Amino acid sequence: MNEDVRNIVLGVLATGVSASIGWLGRTYQWRRRLRRKQAFFGLPSGSECLLVVNRLAGSERGVHATDVSALLELSALIKDCGARPRVVQHDTARQGLGETAEFCIGGPYSNRRMAAHLPNLLPGLTMNVEQEPREDRAMFTVAGETYRAEWGVNEYVVLARLTRGDGGRPVFLLCGQAAVTNHAAARHLVRHHRTLARKYGQDGSFVLLLKVVNSQAYGPDVVELVADVTSAARTAPAAAPAAT
Repeated sequence: MNEDVRNIVLGVLATGVSASIGWLGRTYQWRRRLRRKQAFFGLPSGSECLLVVNRLAGSERGVHATDVSALLELSALIKDCGARPRVVQHDTARQGLGETAEFCIGGPYSNRRMAAHLPNLLPGLTMNVEQEPREDRAMFTVAGETYRAEWGVNEYVVLARLTRGDGGRPVFLLCGQAAVTNHAAARHLVRHHRTLARKYGQDGSFVLLLKVVNSQAYGPDVVELVADVTSAARTAPAAAPAAT
Protein backbone atom coordinates (compact mmCIF):
# COMPACT_ATOMS: atom_id res chain seq x y z
CA MET A 1 0.00 0.00 0.00
CA ASN A 2 2.81 2.39 0.91
CA GLU A 3 4.45 1.63 -2.44
CA ASP A 4 1.21 2.48 -4.26
CA VAL A 5 0.82 5.74 -2.35
CA ARG A 6 4.42 6.67 -3.09
CA ASN A 7 3.90 5.99 -6.81
CA ILE A 8 0.76 8.13 -6.81
CA VAL A 9 2.55 10.99 -5.04
CA LEU A 10 5.50 10.77 -7.42
CA GLY A 11 3.14 10.73 -10.38
CA VAL A 12 1.33 13.81 -9.12
CA LEU A 13 4.64 15.60 -8.49
CA ALA A 14 5.93 14.68 -11.94
CA THR A 15 2.74 15.94 -13.54
CA GLY A 16 2.98 19.19 -11.59
CA VAL A 17 6.62 19.69 -12.53
CA SER A 18 5.90 18.96 -16.20
CA ALA A 19 2.96 21.37 -16.18
CA SER A 20 5.07 24.07 -14.52
CA ILE A 21 7.89 23.64 -17.02
CA GLY A 22 5.39 23.78 -19.87
CA TRP A 23 3.80 26.92 -18.45
CA LEU A 24 7.18 28.58 -17.96
CA GLY A 25 8.19 27.66 -21.50
CA ARG A 26 4.99 29.08 -22.98
CA THR A 27 5.31 32.22 -20.85
CA TYR A 28 8.90 32.71 -22.00
CA GLN A 29 7.93 32.29 -25.65
CA TRP A 30 4.99 34.67 -25.26
CA ARG A 31 7.17 37.32 -23.61
CA ARG A 32 9.85 36.88 -26.25
CA ARG A 33 7.34 37.34 -29.06
CA LEU A 34 5.86 40.36 -27.27
CA ARG A 35 9.28 42.01 -26.88
CA ARG A 36 10.02 41.47 -30.56
CA LYS A 37 6.64 42.87 -31.52
CA GLN A 38 7.11 45.90 -29.27
CA ALA A 39 10.58 46.53 -30.73
CA PHE A 40 9.37 46.31 -34.33
CA PHE A 41 6.50 48.73 -33.77
CA GLY A 42 8.37 50.97 -31.33
CA LEU A 43 5.72 50.37 -28.69
CA PRO A 44 7.17 49.51 -25.27
CA SER A 45 4.67 48.87 -22.49
CA GLY A 46 3.04 52.05 -21.24
CA SER A 47 4.12 54.15 -24.22
CA GLU A 48 1.88 56.30 -26.41
CA CYS A 49 1.73 56.38 -30.20
CA LEU A 50 0.07 58.55 -32.81
CA LEU A 51 -2.62 57.43 -35.22
CA VAL A 52 -2.78 60.25 -37.77
CA VAL A 53 -5.89 60.22 -39.94
CA ASN A 54 -7.34 62.38 -42.69
CA ARG A 55 -10.78 63.89 -42.72
CA LEU A 56 -13.74 62.70 -44.73
CA ALA A 57 -14.32 64.98 -47.69
CA GLY A 58 -16.82 67.68 -46.83
CA SER A 59 -16.64 66.95 -43.10
CA GLU A 60 -15.03 68.97 -40.35
CA ARG A 61 -14.34 66.01 -38.03
CA GLY A 62 -15.52 62.82 -39.73
CA VAL A 63 -13.25 59.98 -40.81
CA HIS A 64 -14.01 57.66 -43.72
CA ALA A 65 -15.72 54.49 -42.43
CA THR A 66 -13.10 52.29 -44.10
CA ASP A 67 -10.29 54.26 -42.47
CA VAL A 68 -12.06 53.68 -39.15
CA SER A 69 -11.72 49.95 -39.81
CA ALA A 70 -7.98 50.43 -40.35
CA LEU A 71 -7.78 52.38 -37.09
CA LEU A 72 -9.53 49.58 -35.21
CA GLU A 73 -7.09 46.96 -36.46
CA LEU A 74 -4.10 49.11 -35.59
CA SER A 75 -5.57 50.02 -32.21
CA ALA A 76 -5.95 46.34 -31.32
CA LEU A 77 -2.31 45.74 -32.25
CA ILE A 78 -1.18 48.72 -30.17
CA LYS A 79 -3.18 47.48 -27.19
CA ASP A 80 -1.60 44.03 -27.53
CA CYS A 81 1.79 45.72 -27.15
CA GLY A 82 0.65 47.38 -23.92
CA ALA A 83 0.74 50.86 -25.45
CA ARG A 84 -1.89 53.59 -25.84
CA PRO A 85 -3.09 54.98 -29.18
CA ARG A 86 -3.80 58.68 -29.61
CA VAL A 87 -5.89 59.49 -32.67
CA VAL A 88 -5.20 62.92 -34.14
CA GLN A 89 -6.44 64.69 -37.25
CA HIS A 90 -3.81 65.23 -39.91
CA ASP A 91 -3.83 69.02 -39.60
CA THR A 92 -3.43 69.02 -35.81
CA ALA A 93 -0.45 66.63 -35.61
CA ARG A 94 2.43 68.99 -35.00
CA GLN A 95 5.43 67.17 -33.63
CA GLY A 96 8.68 65.78 -34.91
CA LEU A 97 9.70 62.24 -35.75
CA GLY A 98 11.17 59.63 -33.48
CA GLU A 99 9.74 60.72 -30.14
CA THR A 100 6.77 58.40 -30.42
CA ALA A 101 5.77 55.69 -32.85
CA GLU A 102 3.41 56.93 -35.54
CA PHE A 103 0.95 55.39 -37.97
CA CYS A 104 0.02 57.88 -40.70
CA ILE A 105 -2.98 56.86 -42.79
CA GLY A 106 -4.19 58.28 -46.10
CA GLY A 107 -2.83 59.88 -49.25
CA PRO A 108 -1.23 63.34 -49.46
CA TYR A 109 -4.31 64.73 -51.19
CA SER A 110 -6.31 64.43 -47.96
CA ASN A 111 -3.64 64.05 -45.26
CA ARG A 112 -1.43 67.08 -44.73
CA ARG A 113 1.05 65.18 -42.58
CA MET A 114 1.42 62.49 -45.24
CA ALA A 115 2.03 65.28 -47.76
CA ALA A 116 4.95 66.38 -45.55
CA HIS A 117 6.26 62.87 -44.95
CA LEU A 118 6.54 61.80 -48.60
CA PRO A 119 9.09 64.38 -49.85
CA ASN A 120 10.90 64.34 -46.51
CA LEU A 121 11.16 60.58 -46.00
CA LEU A 122 10.57 59.20 -49.51
CA PRO A 123 11.98 61.76 -51.96
CA GLY A 124 12.18 59.19 -54.75
CA LEU A 125 8.45 58.43 -54.67
CA THR A 126 5.66 60.76 -55.75
CA MET A 127 1.90 60.55 -55.74
CA ASN A 128 -0.22 62.64 -58.05
CA VAL A 129 -2.65 64.83 -56.11
CA GLU A 130 -4.46 66.32 -59.10
CA GLN A 131 -8.06 65.26 -59.67
CA GLU A 132 -7.85 65.40 -63.46
CA PRO A 133 -7.33 63.52 -65.64
CA ARG A 134 -9.11 60.81 -63.68
CA GLU A 135 -6.85 58.02 -64.91
CA ASP A 136 -3.82 59.78 -63.38
CA ARG A 137 -5.48 60.60 -60.07
CA ALA A 138 -3.43 59.26 -57.12
CA MET A 139 -0.87 57.72 -59.50
CA PHE A 140 2.37 56.56 -57.88
CA THR A 141 5.70 57.15 -59.60
CA VAL A 142 8.87 55.45 -58.36
CA ALA A 143 12.04 54.22 -60.04
CA GLY A 144 10.77 55.49 -63.39
CA GLU A 145 7.62 53.35 -63.19
CA THR A 146 4.05 54.59 -62.84
CA TYR A 147 1.22 52.80 -61.09
CA ARG A 148 -2.28 53.95 -61.98
CA ALA A 149 -5.40 52.82 -60.21
CA GLU A 150 -8.04 50.78 -61.98
CA TRP A 151 -10.76 51.80 -59.57
CA GLY A 152 -12.36 48.80 -57.90
CA VAL A 153 -10.15 46.40 -59.88
CA ASN A 154 -6.50 47.06 -59.06
CA GLU A 155 -5.49 49.79 -56.66
CA TYR A 156 -2.14 50.47 -55.04
CA VAL A 157 -0.90 51.39 -51.60
CA VAL A 158 2.53 52.13 -50.16
CA LEU A 159 3.32 50.51 -46.83
CA ALA A 160 6.51 51.81 -45.23
CA ARG A 161 8.38 51.56 -41.96
CA LEU A 162 10.93 54.34 -41.49
CA THR A 163 13.02 55.69 -38.64
CA ARG A 164 14.24 59.22 -38.28
CA GLY A 165 14.65 61.73 -35.49
CA ASP A 166 16.21 61.69 -32.04
CA GLY A 167 14.02 59.10 -30.33
CA GLY A 168 14.40 56.37 -32.91
CA ARG A 169 10.74 55.34 -32.83
CA PRO A 170 9.40 54.31 -36.24
CA VAL A 171 6.82 55.97 -38.43
CA PHE A 172 4.58 53.71 -40.48
CA LEU A 173 3.11 55.15 -43.67
CA LEU A 174 -0.08 53.65 -45.09
CA CYS A 175 -0.51 55.74 -48.21
CA GLY A 176 -3.16 54.39 -50.55
CA GLN A 177 -5.08 55.42 -53.63
CA ALA A 178 -8.40 54.76 -51.87
CA ALA A 179 -9.62 54.18 -48.30
CA VAL A 180 -9.91 50.44 -48.89
CA THR A 181 -6.22 50.30 -49.78
CA ASN A 182 -5.31 52.02 -46.49
CA HIS A 183 -7.30 49.33 -44.70
CA ALA A 184 -5.59 46.64 -46.76
CA ALA A 185 -2.16 47.98 -45.78
CA ALA A 186 -3.12 48.03 -42.09
CA ARG A 187 -4.39 44.45 -42.28
CA HIS A 188 -1.28 43.33 -44.16
CA LEU A 189 0.96 44.94 -41.53
CA VAL A 190 -0.92 43.33 -38.64
CA ARG A 191 -0.94 39.89 -40.25
CA HIS A 192 2.63 39.84 -41.54
CA HIS A 193 4.65 41.89 -39.07
CA ARG A 194 6.66 38.83 -37.96
CA THR A 195 7.67 38.07 -41.54
CA LEU A 196 8.56 41.71 -42.13
CA ALA A 197 10.62 41.84 -38.93
CA ARG A 198 12.53 38.71 -39.91
CA LYS A 199 13.25 40.05 -43.39
CA TYR A 200 14.12 43.66 -42.59
CA GLY A 201 15.06 43.43 -38.92
CA GLN A 202 13.29 44.80 -35.88
CA ASP A 203 14.86 48.22 -36.50
CA GLY A 204 14.92 48.04 -40.29
CA SER A 205 13.25 50.28 -42.82
CA PHE A 206 11.23 49.16 -45.80
CA VAL A 207 8.98 50.64 -48.47
CA LEU A 208 6.61 48.18 -50.13
CA LEU A 209 4.28 48.80 -53.04
CA LEU A 210 1.20 46.60 -52.64
CA LYS A 211 -1.70 45.96 -55.01
CA VAL A 212 -5.22 45.46 -53.71
CA VAL A 213 -6.99 43.10 -56.08
CA ASN A 214 -10.68 43.56 -56.95
CA SER A 215 -11.63 45.47 -53.82
CA GLN A 216 -15.25 45.61 -54.97
CA ALA A 217 -15.47 41.84 -54.48
CA TYR A 218 -12.78 41.08 -51.88
CA GLY A 219 -12.48 44.29 -49.92
CA PRO A 220 -9.05 44.67 -48.25
CA ASP A 221 -8.29 40.95 -48.04
CA VAL A 222 -6.55 40.12 -51.33
CA VAL A 223 -3.20 41.90 -51.46
CA GLU A 224 -0.18 41.25 -53.68
CA LEU A 225 3.35 42.54 -53.29
CA VAL A 226 4.23 44.47 -56.44
CA ALA A 227 7.73 45.61 -55.53
CA ASP A 228 10.13 46.40 -52.74
CA VAL A 229 10.99 50.00 -53.60
CA THR A 230 12.92 50.82 -50.44
CA SER A 231 16.11 51.97 -52.12
CA ALA A 232 14.48 53.89 -54.96
CA ALA A 233 11.87 55.59 -52.77
CA ARG A 234 14.46 56.77 -50.22
CA THR A 235 16.86 58.13 -52.82
CA ALA A 236 16.27 61.66 -54.09
CA PRO A 237 16.19 61.90 -57.88
CA ALA A 238 19.20 63.41 -59.53
CA ALA A 239 18.89 67.14 -60.11
CA ALA A 240 18.29 68.20 -63.68
CA PRO A 241 21.33 69.83 -65.29
CA ALA A 242 21.27 73.59 -65.24
CA ALA A 243 20.38 75.29 -68.52
CA THR A 244 23.28 76.91 -70.28
